[in-house]
Amino acid sequence: MKTIQQRTSPLRGEITVPGDKSISHRAVMFGSIAGGNTEITGFLPGADCLSTVDCFRRLGVDIDTDPGSGRVTVRGKGMRGLRPASDPVSLYTGNSGTTTRIISGILAPQPFTSVISGDASISSRPMRRIISPLSLMGASITSVRGNGCAPLRIEGRTLHGITYRSPVASAQVKSSILCAGLYAEGVTEVIEPSLSRDHTERMLRAFGAEIDSFEEKDGWHARASSCRELSARSIVVPGDISSAAYFIAAASLVPGSEILIRNVGINPTRAGIIDIAVSMGADITMLNIRNDAEPSADLLVRHAPLHGVTFGGSVIPTLIDEIPVIAVMAAAAEGTTCIRDAAELRVKETDRIVTISENLRAMGCTVIANDDGLVIEGFGAESGSSLKGSAIHTGGDHRIAMAFSVAALIAEGETLIDDEHCVEVSYPGFYRDLNAL
Repeated sequence: MKTIQQRTSPLRGEITVPGDKSISHRAVMFGSIAGGNTEITGFLPGADCLSTVDCFRRLGVDIDTDPGSGRVTVRGKGMRGLRPASDPVSLYTGNSGTTTRIISGILAPQPFTSVISGDASISSRPMRRIISPLSLMGASITSVRGNGCAPLRIEGRTLHGITYRSPVASAQVKSSILCAGLYAEGVTEVIEPSLSRDHTERMLRAFGAEIDSFEEKDGWHARASSCRELSARSIVVPGDISSAAYFIAAASLVPGSEILIRNVGINPTRAGIIDIAVSMGADITMLNIRNDAEPSADLLVRHAPLHGVTFGGSVIPTLIDEIPVIAVMAAAAEGTTCIRDAAELRVKETDRIVTISENLRAMGCTVIANDDGLVIEGFGAESGSSLKGSAIHTGGDHRIAMAFSVAALIAEGETLIDDEHCVEVSYPGFYRDLNAL
């Protein structure tokens, strides 16, 4: 149980948030199936990314990690050098949906059988969204319990390319299919209704794969050609914008605050939080912009009064993980915020539409929960009212815990976070960094 008191002084200082979780996952995965040594700096040593490391170690890959420095060396086995785990059930992905879904695409064409399992959350999250397209490619992938969820049994098969129209914009689904497509005969294409994060396309190109991305009238296309080999390279992981989001919100909400967040990834398929925060009135300045394979910048954030906004549609995939903290910002903003087209929140670590709305109501906020979003009535700086400290039930969801820890900074009295340790999934040291400001 974590107790947080209302902040009575400004948040000031400079921080560097942990490396991007999505990029850290992919660097280990693609380094494992590349030829040669992949050197990774800025790796996130969170529980989810370490699940990816553990799985590939069990598949025969030699991976050295130094959590203190964020340096990882992956001694790749090549695209056809993985070997079956000594105990197939030992491919345990913990709480990581990214690991579970993307590794399925890599394992589907391997010449052996694997079983992937995870924790209670993973065992209830939908996997038909990868089972269906991989099966269309010729894969043998089944839900062991027959409920469309993990554990998954994958019997390696020869694959062929397909054109798959995804009903949702999902980077995990797209990445799983594209990874399988590297091994498949012919060309594999994924068409999304809107553009999901493109870390996989960017990084696979850097490793030497032939990946095309383009927009047409029917949606966003990503295309992978059959690949003989990937080549190792160095990967620099920028700071995770999902982790930076909590400090963008905190600086915006606590009067007098000014925080400089160093080296944050600003990939446009991930940076929707910046656009929405600015549209709400946030004062954010980008400094030292760097345009590498993954663009990054320093973010200077100052306190500013916020106002409600309405958003949905194509921006949602660029900020789906940041909606819990955006909801907290909305609760303190002037006016009403409407969040639409975010049904994906229902199948995260918790049903985030439920956990956000229940916890905001516990803090005194008026919230309407819809099938695909939220309507939040903000208190506003001039209302004379504010959030009230409360007991926050996280459901073990790291993003709920961190978002409501930010809410606690502006809530009257005392707020209790029931499972603060769940933040280790994506941001080890979150409370240390928050307390240091």
